Amino acid sequence: MSFFNSEIVREELEIINELQSEIFNELSTFPTLTIQQKNEHIEKMASLLEKQQLMYTRVSLSDDPEAIRMKEELQKSLILMGFPPNTNVNTFFETMTQTIKNLKLHVD
Repeated sequence: MSFFNSEIVREELEIINELQSEIFNELSTFPTLTIQQKNEHIEKMASLLEKQQLMYTRVSLSDDPEAIRMKEELQKSLILMGFPPNTNVNTFFETMTQTIKNLKLHVD
């Protein structure tokens, strides 16, 4: 069975896409949100990051050609986000985790 034909993988990717859409749609109004709404937004970001990390782990453990391609594309996307070439994807996750922690501290 192909990696992306797995029901679990498809469901998780759907959740990831939904979270990404919600977060993106709320970005423009973030400055006007209440503190509670900002905290909820940040929690969505943390949840998304956690789900992305889990998906990356699944992709990394798979020998399916589509999963390998996805892992390579994720690595390339880091460069587009400004990370140096050959940056480990886990470094990205660590950076984003720290960014989310900082947001939580400064939302008040």
